[in-house]
Amino acid sequence: MTAAAAHGWPVSIGVAAQRAGVSARMLRHYETLGLLPAVARTDSGYRQYTEADVHALRFIRRARDLGFSMDEIATLLGLWQDRARTSASVKRIAQAHIDGLSQRIADMQAMQRTLHSLVQCCHGDDRPDCPILDDLAAAPSSVPARRRALSKQ
Repeated sequence: MTAAAAHGWPVSIGVAAQRAGVSARMLRHYETLGLLPAVARTDSGYRQYTEADVHALRFIRRARDLGFSMDEIATLLGLWQDRARTSASVKRIAQAHIDGLSQRIADMQAMQRTLHSLVQCCHGDDRPDCPILDDLAAAPSSVPARRRALSKQ
């Protein structure tokens, strides 16, 4: 018995997905995107995944968990598989991702501050006037000035 056979390799899509911690649907999606090479098939057409395929799927899942885009994952996967890569290439991608995350966090914090100000200005009573709805209905050019006025209150 070979080592692969002892560990159950090759395996079906369901087993590969389970071992990698992804759904079979996502596994097929990653194949469609070209993140995984075409896998071997049985005579009856069933996909057969190797240990290396499952390892690559785990890599993809972890990269997704960290919020990398599919394009970034494809690049990182290529770098991971390229033993001649430089770590500087990988670091550049990770740093750009950090910068993007930082910008998104700052944008979300600004949204939170604005909503907090609007909620504080709203009486939340039986009257129909509502600064939250007024802000949502405001013309785009007047919104920044209105937000500055709200933040001073």
